[in-house]
Amino acid sequence: MEIQVMLTKIRKQLHDSGYKLTPQREATVLVLLENEKEHLSAEEVYMFVKQKNRDIGLATVYRTLEMLTDLKIVDKISFNDGLSRYDLRKEGAKHFHHHLLCLECGAIEEVEEDLLGEVENTVELKYHFLVKDHRLTFHGICEKCQKKGKR
Repeated sequence: MEIQVMLTKIRKQLHDSGYKLTPQREATVLVLLENEKEHLSAEEVYMFVKQKNRDIGLATVYRTLEMLTDLKIVDKISFNDGLSRYDLRKEGAKHFHHHLLCLECGAIEEVEEDLLGEVENTVELKYHFLVKDHRLTFHGICEKCQKKGKR
C-alpha cells in the first residue's frame, strides 16, 4: 500500500485515540513505513529519523514507538539478539504474523499465513482460555545459509 495512504490511516488512528501526528511522530512513522520489510530496533529507527529531523531525541522515538505499540499500530518483537524490534501491523490482521529467524546470518523473514488457528481452538476448548493473539518465531537456518554450508 502506498506510504501516503498508510500515513493518512495512521494519522486517523492516532486522532481517534486522542493523539496528534506531530512532526516527530510522523518522522518515526515514515521510517517504519519506508522500511516495512525490516525489523528495526528503536536505535535503528532513531538513526533513520535523525537524518530527517535533526532536532529529535532518542527518548521521543522510544515514546512514539511505545505509543504506536499500545495502539496496536506496530508490534514489538524480541528475537534472540536481546533487542526489541518494531514491525508495522498489517491492516486488518487479526493476529501478529509469524517469523523465520536464521541462526547463522540473523535474517528475519515474515510468514503472513496464520498457521495456528487449529492450535488456538484446541487451547480454547481444552484449557478454557480465550486466545486474543499469539506470536511464533521459527529458529533455524535460511536457504541462503544452507546453500553456503553445502560448498
